[in-house]
Amino acid sequence: MLVVARAAANITLASEEEAELRRLARTPTTPQQAATRARIVLRAAEGASNRQIAGELGTSELMVGRWRTRFAREGLAGLRDQPRSGRPRTLDDATVQRVIAKTLEPPPGGESQWSTRLLARETGLSHASVHRIWRQHRLKPHQTRTFKYSSDPELEAKVIDIVGLYLDPPEGALVLCVDEKTQIQALDRTQPILPIRPGLPEGRTHDYRRHGTTSLYAALEIATGQVTTECHPRHRALEFLGFMRRVVREHPTGELHIVLDNSSTHSTPQVKRWLARHRRVHFHFTPKGASWMNMVESWFSILTRQQVRRGSFASVPELIAAIERFVVSYNQRAQPFQWTKPAAAVLAKATKPNTTSETEH
Repeated sequence: MLVVARAAANITLASEEEAELRRLARTPTTPQQAATRARIVLRAAEGASNRQIAGELGTSELMVGRWRTRFAREGLAGLRDQPRSGRPRTLDDATVQRVIAKTLEPPPGGESQWSTRLLARETGLSHASVHRIWRQHRLKPHQTRTFKYSSDPELEAKVIDIVGLYLDPPEGALVLCVDEKTQIQALDRTQPILPIRPGLPEGRTHDYRRHGTTSLYAALEIATGQVTTECHPRHRALEFLGFMRRVVREHPTGELHIVLDNSSTHSTPQVKRWLARHRRVHFHFTPKGASWMNMVESWFSILTRQQVRRGSFASVPELIAAIERFVVSYNQRAQPFQWTKPAAAVLAKATKPNTTSETEH
């Protein structure tokens, strides 16, 4: 049986329609469903296919096709919800918009965030109604995320340089990501850890004893995923240089391209003199505020999750021995680290919106 796909509706916007659609897509108080429909039509007017639009907006091709067709047939009116059978709405659009607008404002009385009950008192609604509005419009005042924009004047050049090393390293050269994880604490639980049992998770006390710290130096070879490490009691240029001498000894031939962050221990006069004597070693510094571009940070995260965070160590030597055992085991199963973001995507993340212009394992 031959099935003929229906052609996507052709969209041509009048200037007033385009202005209204862009307003709906940009305004924070626009209901999420209405904003998505506006973005569908705007992208359709630019010539994007239903599949492209669905991929960009995280929706289905069926939904894209429905609203594209509705707009082509009815214009802006076609993007509104049709009256539904059943119980009538108890909250009108004005009330919903008032709750959304209030949610986007700081709460009164020195509170750091809105709760459903606090906003219910402010608006005269039930906390269940507030919760329902938040859920429908994907508002989550209890959540937060961190960010940092880079102010490095050489941002673009550094990003292009490092991404180029990751995606297309020089022929015959070795790319290593080097960094320090400082102040790793040897924490010992005050009582023995209770092992996992059927129906019960591992048990541990909330309190602990501190037995000192160590600083871990690591070099990640991105082509193989192999890691070279050393632990030191202090974090200085002296220890960093000692670790770099070991890295050079273990890779005696070919150029070494080292990706580093902007720690002061990486650019002291002593380090610069050593670098001048080792012409085959090249340092590449990540942009300021973008140390996450150093892929060894991903390995540090693996180490923390799989060994350090859940360990209990009665001394610093015991902590170091546990780290060394983990490194040996890890290197036996190591896999290459692959960088997937092009330079343009990194620059978009590292700079503020409307200005210039991750790692998988």
